Amino acid sequence: MLILPRTTVEAGGVVHDRQTEYGRQRRGYWNNVASDSRTWAIKRYYHQRLGHIYSFLIPPGMRVLELGCGQGNLLSALRPAYGVGVDWSAVMIDKAQQLHPQLSFLEGDVHALDLGETFDFIVCSDLVNDLYDVQQVFEAARRHSHSGTKIILNTYSRLWEIPRRFAEKLRISRPHLEQNWLTSEDVSNLLYLADFETFRTWHEILWPIRTPGLNSLANKYLVRFAPFRWFALANFLIARPRPVEQPDPEPIVSVIVAARNEEGNIPEIFARVPEMGGGTELIFVEGNSQDDTYGAIEREMTRHARLRVKLFKQPGQGKGDAVRTGFANAAGELLMILDADLTVPPEDLPRFYESWRSGKAEFVNGVRLVYPMEERAMRFFNLIGNRFFSLAFTWLLSQSVKDTLCGTKALSKRHYETIAANRSYFGEMDPFGDFDLIFGAAKYNLKIVDLPIRYRERVRGESNIQRWSHGWLLLRMVVLAMRRIKFV
Repeated sequence: MLILPRTTVEAGGVVHDRQTEYGRQRRGYWNNVASDSRTWAIKRYYHQRLGHIYSFLIPPGMRVLELGCGQGNLLSALRPAYGVGVDWSAVMIDKAQQLHPQLSFLEGDVHALDLGETFDFIVCSDLVNDLYDVQQVFEAARRHSHSGTKIILNTYSRLWEIPRRFAEKLRISRPHLEQNWLTSEDVSNLLYLADFETFRTWHEILWPIRTPGLNSLANKYLVRFAPFRWFALANFLIARPRPVEQPDPEPIVSVIVAARNEEGNIPEIFARVPEMGGGTELIFVEGNSQDDTYGAIEREMTRHARLRVKLFKQPGQGKGDAVRTGFANAAGELLMILDADLTVPPEDLPRFYESWRSGKAEFVNGVRLVYPMEERAMRFFNLIGNRFFSLAFTWLLSQSVKDTLCGTKALSKRHYETIAANRSYFGEMDPFGDFDLIFGAAKYNLKIVDLPIRYRERVRGESNIQRWSHGWLLLRMVVLAMRRIKFV
């Protein structure tokens, strides 16, 4: 539905369209800015820092729409496969097209935008402060969103209203027209009214002027901690369309089972893994066992000839390598992991399917630390370690991750392929596979949802986890996450 601009009747019966007049003033202002050759100390470093942050948040090769694109420098820095920038300044658009001919730029009012296409990411950088009707623009963004679209925006913190005016008087910052000074809560509410849900908020840029040593200390480290983060210049939010259940047909579900020394559990896995969605594909990756796990899988495949089953010999070492082998050979649209020790009941897998299918989660993370466990399901020091790492990773990733080492997880093949294509960012140090997926899901802004399960005692075989050596490795991965995700 098209919402017409608000009008009022003024003296003499002249109808004055306030929104149109507001847009005319802003166009004139930004045309003058585009024609101004002066450089401003605050703006230059500030925009470089924004470009670094957005490039971290959005992987290259995406379909990206930027509303209020200016001269297109931020959009170009994101290296989109298809990038469209919209701005109401004709002078800005002309400069953007000259600077970045590989991208598409359109002059127009983003309040009424309708391009008839959707994008993977929609960027609104320092835009909401300058709009007449923020909700109306978010509704326009919603028209350009598919179910997996992320809208990422930053807006000035209200605490910086007076300092910025002071900077304008000192002529170290460009004078601005009157601004909207919205809190993160205000923006989240307007996104909600436009049918988005905000799932991540945080603060960036404590010191907006390039000062050797100080700007790096302030903007990479201090801004991550209280009380410093309360004084940051920019509030960042990431939102997605409010979830709706996916339309038919239902997808095939590929369940990957990394099996090493699990001969005794194989018959139960075949008997207990349920049919889900459009059908379940069971993929075994056998990890060079000392027992006859491979032979047990072959025998059960013969007994259950009607099931969709694949069997592979693991080419490398570690559960992470086995999971990646299974994912690479999966035909399903939804990928799941099931531990072969059956400490997570296969009967719980449909709950993972429904959480993903309903749209409530893009990455479903099993959690063993909510319900009481069976008495010998987890040793005491393992439990303490898991609780520590859950707190550490929740802080690191700015999303709740209550259990980092529960083997049962679910995500779409499309999202996994994005994570895999950019795996080099974190390296290959994760033998478990859990952190490879969690890090990637957080970096590429998937909605992570914890799903509590009842953790069972292992009935057969012994755990492949080495408590102390693997615990040390986990600490190293915490440090890696701090460097690659938190302090960037």
